[in-house]
Amino acid sequence: MTAPLPSYDRWELAGKRVLVRVDFNTPVAEVDGRLEVTDDFRIRATLPLFEELLAKGATVVACTHFGRPKGQVVEKYSVAPVRRRLAELCPGVELLENLRFNPGEEANDPVFGASLVEGFDYYINEAFSASHRAHASIMIPPTLIPSAAGPNLQREVATLSSLLEDPARPFVAIVGGAKVKDKLGIVKVLSQKADQVIVGGGMAYTFEATQGRTIGSSLFDASYLEVCAELMEGDKIVIPSDARGLPVGAPFGAGGDEAVLEWGEDIPDGFQGLDIGPATVATFSQIIADAATILWNGPMGVFEDPRLSYGTEAVARAVAASNAVSVIGGGDSVSAIQGYGLEDEVSFVSTGGGASLEFVELGDLPGLAALREGAGSPS
Repeated sequence: MTAPLPSYDRWELAGKRVLVRVDFNTPVAEVDGRLEVTDDFRIRATLPLFEELLAKGATVVACTHFGRPKGQVVEKYSVAPVRRRLAELCPGVELLENLRFNPGEEANDPVFGASLVEGFDYYINEAFSASHRAHASIMIPPTLIPSAAGPNLQREVATLSSLLEDPARPFVAIVGGAKVKDKLGIVKVLSQKADQVIVGGGMAYTFEATQGRTIGSSLFDASYLEVCAELMEGDKIVIPSDARGLPVGAPFGAGGDEAVLEWGEDIPDGFQGLDIGPATVATFSQIIADAATILWNGPMGVFEDPRLSYGTEAVARAVAASNAVSVIGGGDSVSAIQGYGLEDEVSFVSTGGGASLEFVELGDLPGLAALREGAGSPS
């Protein structure tokens, strides 16, 4: 078990300047000729902290990355639309320009990191979702000024830690997504921590191939076949028993209109699985219903296409209907839960994305270690 993260509770904030690292990497779209934020979930999640700091007399400045400008000033990656939305929700909080406009951010440059906190009294990391990256705004401030974890970051860590250390059982993990290489590490860890691990999405087809099943032209990574076969030798991994999909070459996503086909265990040549089928939904739903703790990360198929959202929506509704403690992590899973209007029916919606996965897999993150070891850590 790792040491606790430093808190800002004892700071005297009146008249002080506080830099808050947030993750406002929010979706935007053009509205009436200019870019506007289309989902302000991450901004709204930070408002209680901002309001608390302002109420205690602090001057509050936030900083965030936004998109991937690769160390250059790129107009479409300006935080201007985010700044406008923040000003509407919480006037009085300044937002610095995109951290990634400076190459020193992703290079973890000490000089750039020091420039960020020049003139500030305190630093708060409220960006759990960015804390798996050893970037300057995450790593350098805690070495220079008193620093602490924000309440959302603390909550993320506490929630995920409880899953790993003392979950109510049965503990069921649901892991989906496209590429098996991206999730294999967490599947390994969860196969040791959880009672059952449901595997869905494109990554499941490599697991299915280890069982001698034909998968047509579905996603497959031969380099991970042996590891998946070893994981299947235990009794923890549950994979789909049927599939839904399309002929190879048929468009899916926006504009696709071809009828979706269904198969049993084997997908014929010339076709690709893109969603789980009804038998799998029944099996997964029963396992979820019996769970006392649920961790869900990753969709069951190409859920952005309404024709192929059947499995993801079914799992989302099963999780929401469960009496279990349910934690949703990862951008796609969060999008699904929100898209189906179920966010109030689950216990915790993580903003962590890749950080959640890395924390579950490794038990710590570089940004968390920086806080514990930095100027704000307990003596």
